[in-house]
Amino acid sequence: MIPMYPYYGSQTVCREEMLTFPPQHQERQPGIESQMNPLPIWDNPAYKGSGKLEGKTALITGGDSGIGRAAAVAFAKEGADVAIAYLYERSDALVTKQAVERLGRRCLLLETDLRVKANCQAAVHQTVSAFGKLDVLVNNHAVQYPQESIAHISEEQLYQTYQTNILSFFFMVQAALSCLKPGSAIINTASVTAYKGEKELLDYSSTKGAIVSFTRSLALQLVDKGIRVNAVAPGPVWTPLIPSSFSAERVKTFGADIPMKRAAQPFELAPAYVFLASEQCSSFVTGEVLHVNGGQMVTT
Repeated sequence: MIPMYPYYGSQTVCREEMLTFPPQHQERQPGIESQMNPLPIWDNPAYKGSGKLEGKTALITGGDSGIGRAAAVAFAKEGADVAIAYLYERSDALVTKQAVERLGRRCLLLETDLRVKANCQAAVHQTVSAFGKLDVLVNNHAVQYPQESIAHISEEQLYQTYQTNILSFFFMVQAALSCLKPGSAIINTASVTAYKGEKELLDYSSTKGAIVSFTRSLALQLVDKGIRVNAVAPGPVWTPLIPSSFSAERVKTFGADIPMKRAAQPFELAPAYVFLASEQCSSFVTGEVLHVNGGQMVTT
């Protein structure tokens, strides 16, 4: 029997159809989800919430699409109100907002550039002003610029990648720290590339390695405050970052070279974020990285 993967609503797709993608490319990162073919699968109708995040408030960066949207919807199913920060992708963000609100939860949209520390402070302030508190911070946004050689990585690209992928994580935590109480959680999105490397994503992979160390060190620093800090390290996932960073030719076989022979869909990552966000599930888990990578063996 060929496994079927649910789209939001009534659509389904065969696993065999997920092994390759039509060639496509978008010119601007982090990309627009509504322009992708096929559209990513960000909700699993079979996933039923059970109040794991009842009454909680979460701020998810990069929450307009991809893994961020999938996490936002899963959090809403578990009873959380959600604020989502995004760069420019308002049309995608509105889809996330509508999905969260259909589930009976509130959703705040924050269009901002998190490379700027003041914007991170404003995002946290607006979230707390709207919802009265902040319980879960998910640092999830990123960019990547493939280059065949380290010699081709410009100074501008290097600063852009580090400012987006790791410096902003520092800024977000600094902004949120005074709002987080015992029982709160911070979740950072790392990557399998932090462990296996990726020859054409040298600067991206190194920022993801930094996120792993950031997570482990911050967990030690905040454990006495009762704040848990963990990370998720995805393998290949079909998100807007893929067609907006890779060539159309590379997109065709994205994810086909791993043991499960396919890229993940965003909804397959969402339960890992729920697990780490919920005290009911992970009260004794901090400084850890969950590997959701399709069978790639890594040394942690």
